[in-house]
Amino acid sequence: MTPTEKISQILRVDKNTIENLESKADAITGKSGILDEIVSKNEALIKDRLQLKESGGNLTAEEIHNALLDKIKNDDIQLFKALGKPSFMLKEDVDTVLSKVKELIPPSKGFFLKKEKAVEFLTNQPPQKVINYLGYKNVNELINREDVYEIFSAIRLFEDSKWFNEIFMEQYKKLKPEDFEERDIEIKSLNQKWVGIAQSFLKKKYQNISHLKELGFIFVVPVELGIFGETTRVFSMALHYFYEVKFHADLFRKFADEPETFGQNLASVVKVEIIDKRLPETDKLRFLILPRYLAKYDPNDWRLMEPHISPESLFWVKAERHLVDINKTLKDVYANFNFWQNLDWVGDYFKTSTGIEVLVSFNLVDSIMALIREKELEKYLFHHQESLWNKIFIDYFGEEKLEEIIKENMIKGCAEI
Repeated sequence: MTPTEKISQILRVDKNTIENLESKADAITGKSGILDEIVSKNEALIKDRLQLKESGGNLTAEEIHNALLDKIKNDDIQLFKALGKPSFMLKEDVDTVLSKVKELIPPSKGFFLKKEKAVEFLTNQPPQKVINYLGYKNVNELINREDVYEIFSAIRLFEDSKWFNEIFMEQYKKLKPEDFEERDIEIKSLNQKWVGIAQSFLKKKYQNISHLKELGFIFVVPVELGIFGETTRVFSMALHYFYEVKFHADLFRKFADEPETFGQNLASVVKVEIIDKRLPETDKLRFLILPRYLAKYDPNDWRLMEPHISPESLFWVKAERHLVDINKTLKDVYANFNFWQNLDWVGDYFKTSTGIEVLVSFNLVDSIMALIREKELEKYLFHHQESLWNKIFIDYFGEEKLEEIIKENMIKGCAEI
């Protein structure tokens, strides 16, 4: 199998799509053999992690998948011990975990919505389900007695998504740069009164952590899911959300250069709008920009079959680099995540015990999610596949160019080179 055929197989796209990408990228950069190097490196990393000998390598797909789950399970246990065996039901324990996250990341300011504007939004469009849940008479009582950040968090967790997107979010389109200010990114656990509100979110997402880009706020609901992978998921997602919030703060500053479209652009990225129409053919090298993991909803979405790049994968790479350095912060217990370094884009096909070839992802996030959903026998591949698309772009143009081109073309939804 040629390198283009191998990459096409892993990404589930037509071989001509990859050949066309390679031809155009080679011509633009003057480079050659990039895909060959990616395939060779992929094979070398897999062999290294599985410690395969030249004459060996007869492990089944199930054995490899289970070995990866055992590895992340052990890492999760070690991290749990290193963090003092926290109970995620206790706000003080969650805050201790988040304090360790903060030690790994540099203090950072961002360009975020002013609190007084957030209060105005609540007054204009009261979150009635939240008000009713807490037993308040009206929105004024809610605002006077609760933290504004926590109210907005509760809206995301509890209010109807149709109401939020079609009614509450309409206010965002009228925002102006002067409604924003420079302030620190904040990471904290919510008051335990919000646990009941978060139940439907927890069942749907299998996670107790989320974020508010426009407020620069990352929050954890103090609730314990009682599953392997929980500690690593919370810790790594807090790192991921930090870089996602920081990235969007840069976008908001950029949008402020054009005040007349500031609100529309901001609303678009907060709602995570995505290109939904096929584009005409072009002689240029074009990458769609996909700010959501579309494969979560439809693995056969046509946009996944086009060359594309993923902001989400970029945030995960940055988060994983910190996770690998975790021993610099947590020295009491051995928590070694070095195994997962540079594996975000790595994976390949292996035969099952019945002889069927299936794709196995070596991606850390895919492994964490598979561990969390182990009882449901669910397997995850899309973090790996999206990271491979980014890997192809980076090996031709560089990581800085990847981030730059995403920021420049986020609203457009695609980038042409």
